[in-house]
Amino acid sequence: MHDAIILIIEDDEDIREGVRILLEAEDYMVIEAENGEKGLQLLTEDTDLVILDIMMPGMSGLRTCKEIRKVSRVPVLFLTAKAKESDKLIGLMAGGDDYLTKPFSYAELMGRVKALLRRYRTYQGKEKGETSRYLERSDIRINQDYNEVFVRGEETELTDIEYQMLLLMMQNPKKIFSAQNLYESVWNEPYFYNCSSTVMVHIRKLRVKIEKKPEEPVYINTVWGKGYRFGSRSEV
Repeated sequence: MHDAIILIIEDDEDIREGVRILLEAEDYMVIEAENGEKGLQLLTEDTDLVILDIMMPGMSGLRTCKEIRKVSRVPVLFLTAKAKESDKLIGLMAGGDDYLTKPFSYAELMGRVKALLRRYRTYQGKEKGETSRYLERSDIRINQDYNEVFVRGEETELTDIEYQMLLLMMQNPKKIFSAQNLYESVWNEPYFYNCSSTVMVHIRKLRVKIEKKPEEPVYINTVWGKGYRFGSRSEV
């Protein structure tokens, strides 16, 4: 039995083959697609991770990711030849969870893959039992057993990163989390200066999903010069 099912969407056959060989050596089942259209056809509810090239002819990786997000919360690891911070942020805003710049090493690839799979399995949660643990603050309610989030009574779909960030802040209301605190707690990776932009993008995406007016946040507040904290304006 394979440890995970990974879908590679990459138009470069040599890169696909190289990544497949590395992943199969770790006992992952690998499914390959040479373009976004075929990748979407091969995506199933059993897919555990998508490795997606940004620069592809036809349907781009960014558009493919947006289509994936319409039907699945599976983690998406972008492969990009562009190292600019702005290009990476565009990928994250399109719905990606992480990115890897070409060329990359075996250690870099496997580190990102294993981290994303670990978080996704945590997000999926354990088997449903007879009782559920709830965490409720203001108008947000989290079912911690099923990893379900309800905002003002409506179920809200979050990615695993967004869920982990929200859960962490709700478990520690009014505590100020720096970008480094959030990154090291949620991503479980060492923090570097440019990681602050990654945190900022995910905070922005989370606000869009839970705030009535994302530009005037009530739940996820910025404490200028320090970081972020959970709490209604009346509590901050």
